[in-house]
Amino acid sequence: MRFPPRMTRIGAAGALLSALLVGGTVSAAAPAGAATASVGSICYGDLPSQAHHTLDLIDQGGPFPYDQDGVVFQNREGVLPSRSSGYYHEYTVVTPGSPTRGARRIVTGEKSQEDYYTADHYATFDLVDFGC
Repeated sequence: MRFPPRMTRIGAAGALLSALLVGGTVSAAAPAGAATASVGSICYGDLPSQAHHTLDLIDQGGPFPYDQDGVVFQNREGVLPSRSSGYYHEYTVVTPGSPTRGARRIVTGEKSQEDYYTADHYATFDLVDFGC
C-alpha cells in the first residue's frame, strides 16, 4: 500500500502534534457543545478506497472529478477548529452508486497539512492518521 506524501511530510508524531495544535486538547471538562467534540481520528487504512484516491488526487493537484473540488470550505457548522477564511478546502470522496456527489468529503487544512474525513456531510469529522 502506498501512503500519500503527507505521511512522509508529517508522520504519525506530526499528525498527533497537528491535531493538538489545531484542535487543542479534548478533556472530560470540555463543554458538551464544544466544536472539537465531533472531531475524532481515523487511520488512513480504515478509510474507504475512494478516500485514498481523493487524497492521491489532492497530492497530485488534480484533476478532480467535480468542479466544486478544491473550493474553500467555510466551516459553517463550526465542527472543525476555527480558522481564517480560506484555510480549509473541500474535496469529494466518490460514493459508488450515488447519482450525486454524496455526503463524503476530505477537508484539508493546508497550512498544517491536516486532512479530515467526513462521511456525513460535515456533521462529524475524523482527522486522518497516516501513521497507523
